[in-house]
Amino acid sequence: MVLLPPYPVLLKHLDELILFENEEYLFINKPPHVATLDERTGDRDSILRLVKAYHADAQAGHRLDKETSGVLAFAKNPEAYRHLSMQFEHRKVDKVYHAVVHGTEPLENVNVYLPILPLKDGSVKIDTQNGKEAETFFDTLAIYKKHSLVQCVPVTGRMHQIRIHLACLKRPIVNDPQYGGAPVYLSEIKRKFNLKQDTEELPLIQRVALHAYSLTFNLPSDEPLTVEAPYPKDMQALVRQLEKNV
Repeated sequence: MVLLPPYPVLLKHLDELILFENEEYLFINKPPHVATLDERTGDRDSILRLVKAYHADAQAGHRLDKETSGVLAFAKNPEAYRHLSMQFEHRKVDKVYHAVVHGTEPLENVNVYLPILPLKDGSVKIDTQNGKEAETFFDTLAIYKKHSLVQCVPVTGRMHQIRIHLACLKRPIVNDPQYGGAPVYLSEIKRKFNLKQDTEELPLIQRVALHAYSLTFNLPSDEPLTVEAPYPKDMQALVRQLEKNV
């Protein structure tokens, strides 16, 4: 597992993560491998703590899975938080994710409407009897040799929604073993690949290949705002290698 720098180092470089800031909101490009909120496991280093050290009254408007990178919104005051929360509650926030998945059959405005039930082990399953409503739209952005880059637009916001809905389409996300996604190695896609002797080959990305690409909502002034997050280095490297070895 690739680990992030120690928490104080992250704090020192928070300005490098900021995508947008005004008097009401702060948007950051969340790195992978860091939780949005404090975890029950005793790991106290979270993005929320990092942001609160920067602005004491900040509240997370939503959350991303620990391994997921991308745009994450924080409100700087209670009024701004309520304004954003109401838009999430009424599904007026547009969220766009990018995922690298297994398979090359194009997805064109494919809609998955399957209810999701959380399980005690931290995963989820499709359950038409007891699950909660969940809906996602998918479109293929690029096709490689054995994989694809897919745009994912969730209508609802269930835990692991994109991951399990892609698994239902037989397009599990790369390096997502929980839902059937295998790692990708350069030796699998590059011709005449030679690994140095006594060297262990590592996957091209060492986490679930899912990135929160953009978020759109209305500011308290009713002006629409879209914030986009560039890929982090590990996602960039994966896509670059897939593009080079088509």
